[in-house]
Amino acid sequence: MDYLPIFLDIRAARVLVVGGGEVAARKVGLLQGAGGRVVVVSPELCPKLVAAKAAGEITHIARAFTVEDVAGARIVIAATNHAATNKRVYQAATAARVPVNVVDHPALCTFIMPSIIDRSPVLVAVSSGGTSPVLARLL
Repeated sequence: MDYLPIFLDIRAARVLVVGGGEVAARKVGLLQGAGGRVVVVSPELCPKLVAAKAAGEITHIARAFTVEDVAGARIVIAATNHAATNKRVYQAATAARVPVNVVDHPALCTFIMPSIIDRSPVLVAVSSGGTSPVLARLL
């Protein structure tokens, strides 16, 4: 077993997403579904995140990531298409001892996101440890 399977309570906790594209929007949706108080750091936002901002569902910091953005976050997700930014996010989060997930880069993750089957109140999480996400999704 490469990862400890846990369910983390993030209700009302500040959770940080770095990136403003469609992948970031999917992660924001998951975090909101778990009750996280989502802060998105990105110079630009995709239409879905623009709508979430307009509805007051997220806080948007319209600039590039800085190390200080990690302060106070319960978890951090990097979802940019810039490798250097993702690596900086990983380094800042690990230095602050905040769990971090860099989307599609398991080597830069202290936690991974499983495939989820949500039939509340039953929630099933399936993971391949990041090696076969398509297979996990199919299961």
